[in-house]
Amino acid sequence: MGKNTFYITTTLPYVNADLHIGHAAEMIRADIWARYQKKMGKEVLLNTGTDEHGQKILNSARQQGCEPQVFVDKAFLRFKEQVQKMGLDEDFLKIVRTTDSQHQTAAQEFWRRCEVKGDIYKKNYTVKYCVGCELEKTDSELVDGECPLHPGKPVEKIEEENYFFRFSNYEEKLLKLYRNRSDFIKPDFRLNEITKFVERGLQDFSISRLKEKMPWGVPVPNDNSQVMSVWFDALVNYISTLGWPDDQKNFEKWWPVIQVCGKDNLRQQTAMWQAMLMSAGLEPSKQIHVFGFINSGGQKMSKSIGNVISPLEIIDEYGMDTLRYYVARHLNMYEDSDLTMEKFKEVYNGNLANGLGNLASRVMKMAEIHLDEPVIIKNFSFSENAQTMMNNFELNNFMDYVWSKISKMDTLIQQREPFKLIKTSPDLAINIIKGLILNLYEISVLLEFVLPETAQKIQTLIRENKTPSEPLFIRK
Repeated sequence: MGKNTFYITTTLPYVNADLHIGHAAEMIRADIWARYQKKMGKEVLLNTGTDEHGQKILNSARQQGCEPQVFVDKAFLRFKEQVQKMGLDEDFLKIVRTTDSQHQTAAQEFWRRCEVKGDIYKKNYTVKYCVGCELEKTDSELVDGECPLHPGKPVEKIEEENYFFRFSNYEEKLLKLYRNRSDFIKPDFRLNEITKFVERGLQDFSISRLKEKMPWGVPVPNDNSQVMSVWFDALVNYISTLGWPDDQKNFEKWWPVIQVCGKDNLRQQTAMWQAMLMSAGLEPSKQIHVFGFINSGGQKMSKSIGNVISPLEIIDEYGMDTLRYYVARHLNMYEDSDLTMEKFKEVYNGNLANGLGNLASRVMKMAEIHLDEPVIIKNFSFSENAQTMMNNFELNNFMDYVWSKISKMDTLIQQREPFKLIKTSPDLAINIIKGLILNLYEISVLLEFVLPETAQKIQTLIRENKTPSEPLFIRK
């Protein structure tokens, strides 16, 4: 029998800025899937956290005139507040910091194991470096001399002696991993993309910086002149959060992990990290879901364009559950999606205020007026369809499935009109209303891990046989 545990992790955002809509989508999707697995009886762990080293953090701290540690300590508190607003279930949530002593110890042990394997060496080199990505860039990856992911930010030229990881040693091993596990990377076209990348040949990559030029990082073991590259350090969080290497029992309980990331992390998560795990003698990840980008008005979100949409402002205006609903149903998981506040408001009014919210009010009003006591609810089991979609992490399809049930209930009310039928055929009308209550309860259970606050409100109304004192979703 397989382990009855479920471990999922997001990427770690840098703490030099507030969470953006892409971060929110990663966290919310991961939390929804983790809540579902918990509902299905598994022991669950959701890992997220903060990436606190590297050039970007050092630059931000200097701009504020403070030490990097002071800067990240303050930024971490802000990060925790934002995560709480996303509604992540704190019963199974773990937040890791890359400045934690446990993480730094794990990163240094991971380095030693790769070094013992013969996969770390030192050399002089010259490279173009994108501070935004914290990665080296080849000329073919640049557009007009700039990184396309961070336009307007100069690409730095680095000339120094650093340590390198022998990525080139892992071409065949990675290709074998991809061939043998067809579901290792989702969606399929991302698996094909990284396979072609590896087939073209792998170049060793730098994993350290000279401390005198960039001092803010985890010290390289046995070399005080170097600190680890932020990427090498940060990726280790997926195992350091489990107590590796000291708590081997806990590590074996949870590992391997399911990862979620954006498509700009494809190379790092599905190739670089997997090769590093192989080098350290650890099992590769279990599965990696690579999400599409979220644009606005047909363009990449940019402060200079003025089209940035803040998930925190959405939550302040519309509520946590509304953002979670939109992420789960209206943002395509794997293709790029376009989001505008006009579109968001239209969906909110149509599908939540006039949809689920109005349905709950209509059903509960009939129940409060015409039922003498609350309907007795028995345990509800998920349909095979619902389980299949959630087991496969098909959030968009699952949400469409739930809303098809809402649509069917609306149609039934329109066609049968139990509020009128009660005058001529009271017994039949009562049975219809009770059936609607059971259907509404089923919908609330399906939505427990997507819209936790709303689901709880609906179930309370059913238990108390009351009409909501105010709409679940107030029309905007």
